[in-house]
Amino acid sequence: MAQTNSPAPQLRQRASGHAPGPTLVTASNVNVRGQASLGGEVITRLTKGDTVTVLEQITLEKPKADEPAQWARIVFPTNAHVFVNAAFIDATNKTVTPAKLNLRAGAGENFSVVGTLRRGDAINEIVTKGDWMEIEAPTNAFAFIAAEYLKSETPAVTAEPAPVTAPPLVVTPIVTTPAETNAPTAPDTNAPALPVVAVEATNVVAATNEPIAIVATNEPPAKPAVVEEPPAPPRIVQREGIVRSTWSVQAPTPFALVNAETGETLDYLYTTSPELNLKRYRGLRVVVTGEEGLDKRWRNTPVLTIQRIQAPE
Repeated sequence: MAQTNSPAPQLRQRASGHAPGPTLVTASNVNVRGQASLGGEVITRLTKGDTVTVLEQITLEKPKADEPAQWARIVFPTNAHVFVNAAFIDATNKTVTPAKLNLRAGAGENFSVVGTLRRGDAINEIVTKGDWMEIEAPTNAFAFIAAEYLKSETPAVTAEPAPVTAPPLVVTPIVTTPAETNAPTAPDTNAPALPVVAVEATNVVAATNEPIAIVATNEPPAKPAVVEEPPAPPRIVQREGIVRSTWSVQAPTPFALVNAETGETLDYLYTTSPELNLKRYRGLRVVVTGEEGLDKRWRNTPVLTIQRIQAPE
């Protein structure tokens, strides 16, 4: 794919400034651009209070006059779409056919490159006009915004762990027979049979020195009380990877944590906290702590219930 006709400004990464993670927009009608420059095309606009996910902060080496020197590269906003050349998309299964395919900020090779796709990647088509297809932005698409209009917020969100309920206590009642007199008596063979009473001898201490009557019976002994085993303790783990959206209808959750090097799925991410919006972390490398288990429908599918998620600086 051809690159943009206008060269991108020279950039260098800044050592300080906005840390990677969720960041608030502090002004209205802030332009999101395809390049870190006022010459970059406007992709969309954001308003005060919107949240973006910063990937890195950069500084222009030679900014133009009246141009911001500080820019933030962010995850592509969800209210905008990207474009690809339709000739390189398999019309049958909507996957990429070349080894590498550029994502563009507009329908044409004169628009900025805002990410890439690889052979076999699946796309979600919005509409196709001529040679260009408008698609939903994948998780690795990016854009730029002037850093002066952003205010960092704490990226770490801690979800309260589910309370652990102790198993119910099973108590076996202890019944003792009335004490007999000191004088031993012969058994009365004509007397009616006494009911059989199960007596649990553990920790039972006689109150007197009198002997305890033992009743013989032909009936089988009562079955011992069954005490349920307590549930296994939760498996708490810590995983590091990149948050990705999941497109499969069989996935147990909409987000997965994948290995940053291999792209393999480590766990599907699940949260019960209404304050935790995983869209803010899409595309970020994070450290997740929580309880790991298996999905009830697919026993080989790992699910991580989040207790804490943080994007390391």
